[in-house]
Amino acid sequence: MRTRSRRALFLSLALLLSAVAGWAQNPSTAEPPKRATSPPYTGDPSIFESPGRDHRLHIDRVMDILGIASGKRVADIGAGSGWFTARAARRVGPSGIVYAVDINPEAIRYIDRRVRSESLINVKTILSKPDDPMLPKTAVDAVLLLKTYHEVANPVALLEHLRSALRSGARLGIIDRDGNGTNHGVSQNIVIEEAARAGYKLIGTYDFVKDDGMDYFLLFTVV
Repeated sequence: MRTRSRRALFLSLALLLSAVAGWAQNPSTAEPPKRATSPPYTGDPSIFESPGRDHRLHIDRVMDILGIASGKRVADIGAGSGWFTARAARRVGPSGIVYAVDINPEAIRYIDRRVRSESLINVKTILSKPDDPMLPKTAVDAVLLLKTYHEVANPVALLEHLRSALRSGARLGIIDRDGNGTNHGVSQNIVIEEAARAGYKLIGTYDFVKDDGMDYFLLFTVV
């Protein structure tokens, strides 16, 4: 019995060492130790509809930098109430498409109702997985994660899955609060490092979103 126990222990140790060695040799295929994240918001989506938010986030300038224009295809990941979805949908017009992506079924139902009430015929909702936006292949020209990234538990996996949905020259924007992961924010240095691991390069950093300087706007493209 003791011999079998020792063999089981040695086998477990060997498998663990093999896994660690595999990550060390090819770290891009696996997640590093999990960092702190804030729990995804599951409350009333209308909380995101605060008056003056357009001005505070300078959302028209954000869309200019992302290249969102008539006929473009856009993904709003972590769409919540569809606040950004609706604005992007009006910007791209009837010849464009906006994919409203969220892991919360209630958010998707909320956006579906909004789409009908506002006659946004160019919006498609997607109930996604936490680490996969479930977007069609080569479907989008621009992506925005607006105050969502700090809630993503497996960000490298999410960004890797996103790559197949991007068209040539597509831009990825991440707007978030500078924080420690648990306070509804995440350090921009961590975002840049994780995006690099997923195969993206940083092409722009901006600090104009919110006048208090707490939010940053990072712009990426595929390497």
